[in-house]
Amino acid sequence: MKSGAPKSLEERIKELSPELRKEVEQFIRVLLERQREREKASSKGRKLRQDWAGALASYRDRFTSLELKKKALEWRGSTL
Repeated sequence: MKSGAPKSLEERIKELSPELRKEVEQFIRVLLERQREREKASSKGRKLRQDWAGALASYRDRFTSLELKKKALEWRGSTL
């Protein structure tokens, strides 16, 4: 192993076989897509809010979880 100036990424990629270069290209595409998705998600500001927690506590004694599930399905137009 020679000691000298470190090789650039481009120089290292040029040393790879054509098959491995294709893999590198595909991997870069995947990374870029991930980055775009993260940027979209962060720009939308869609973080999970939980400020609603406990807001339905007053209904606790009036409905069972099964009744609420049936009601939710009814609202969506589904049947159980």
